[in-house]
Amino acid sequence: MTDDRSQDRPRRIVVVGSLNMDLVLSAARCPEAGETLTGHGFAVHPGGKGANQAIACARLGAPVAMVGRLGQDGFAATLRQGLLDAGIDADAVGTDPSLASGTAMIIVEDSGQNRILLAPGANAALSVAAIDAEAERIAQAALLVLQLEVPFACVERAIAIAADAGVPILFNPAPAAALDAGLIAKIDYLVVNETEAALIAGHAVIDRASATIAAGILLSMGARHVLLTLGAEGALVADGAGVRHYPAFPTTVVDTTAAGDTFIGGLAAALIEGATLDRAVRLGMAASAICVSRPGAQPSIPFRAEVVLAD
Repeated sequence: MTDDRSQDRPRRIVVVGSLNMDLVLSAARCPEAGETLTGHGFAVHPGGKGANQAIACARLGAPVAMVGRLGQDGFAATLRQGLLDAGIDADAVGTDPSLASGTAMIIVEDSGQNRILLAPGANAALSVAAIDAEAERIAQAALLVLQLEVPFACVERAIAIAADAGVPILFNPAPAAALDAGLIAKIDYLVVNETEAALIAGHAVIDRASATIAAGILLSMGARHVLLTLGAEGALVADGAGVRHYPAFPTTVVDTTAAGDTFIGGLAAALIEGATLDRAVRLGMAASAICVSRPGAQPSIPFRAEVVLAD
């Protein structure tokens, strides 16, 4: 949890997470088992939840450093350059010469929905020792951002380092996984979608009412703020001030890839600027609405100048 030491540290976000190359095929719909369909578009884009969130934080106005692993292959140079082009400190993104970089196969339906299959590659080689080597970087962060596309032991260790140093923690437990209350109690901002919330809270999320119950359960498990994204239905925030619903910004959905990562980027960037949680949520939602109107993961993430909020 936060403490007074956070007031003296450099205002930089540290992201611990994955870097993947996304191989994206567009089609009217996903094939059924045993069925072959012809798609109508193919593209290769840098992605990975960790890198997407780092890029989103940077484009939306925050200084960022990333901790992760790449393989020794052609994808690695492109993924690293994407971070550097965004102004991200990639010194803690190591290279494993024995592995390929992470890869994601993504089918995007004409409805805008997507289905993703991951090959973790070098992401799975990130070690607790590597996290310990970056302990000072993490302990000096203004905010630590994490997901679950790297080994869970690395996530636990990074959270422990940040909690001990009084660094605020934003945790997006995706892909969905069960978590214990002891870990959740260290989290300042728990960001989940319906699937993740249902699994962790043990309560199905099918509408706004059930989302409110699930958010309350997660809050009771110790998280300081719970942010539950609901797609076209917007988002819920539960904290000591109660539960608030934020309607989604109007948009035309082309591809939902990286929508949640963009929301987190806007949220995190605004928070380290000292914005209220209300404004930070609205910035994240506005940025996400732009993201889903464009194809691809990182190519779809907007820059801060594109995101306009009414005061």
